[in-house]
Amino acid sequence: MKTVMATGTFDIIHPGHGFFLEEARKLGGKDTRLVVVLARDSTVRARKRTPIVGEKQRLEVVRMLKPVDEAYLGSETDMFEIVHRIKPDIIAIGPDQKFDVDELRDELRRRGLGCEVRRIEKYRDSELDSTCKIIKRIRSMEFDEDSLKNC
Repeated sequence: MKTVMATGTFDIIHPGHGFFLEEARKLGGKDTRLVVVLARDSTVRARKRTPIVGEKQRLEVVRMLKPVDEAYLGSETDMFEIVHRIKPDIIAIGPDQKFDVDELRDELRRRGLGCEVRRIEKYRDSELDSTCKIIKRIRSMEFDEDSLKNC
């Protein structure tokens, strides 16, 4: 059995997330364990924006997704800490993740981690295929106050 590790923020879950996780799982073949590592709130704030959904709730939701066998919060100080603990055979990088795959491979080797790094090239296009697009859509909408009174 191979272990594939996929990482990300997974803030507002959308079809692109599910597609990425399905494709990541396929990298390991028939008998694959898919482990997902979620970025901590502090990491999201430093690299993207303020997260909409807190890390504990994001973790809970990702654990419910069909392709996922296990999910964990990443480290706030060393992103390789969990890689040492999980020891994946393959690390899947999403098509929109800003990692230089060659640099990542080099750093993994320097740290004695012999896992393969593969970028998922395919992307699931849909109208709202990113958290940013969802946020922009919500910001542009006008809601009747009555429709929000039971929130």
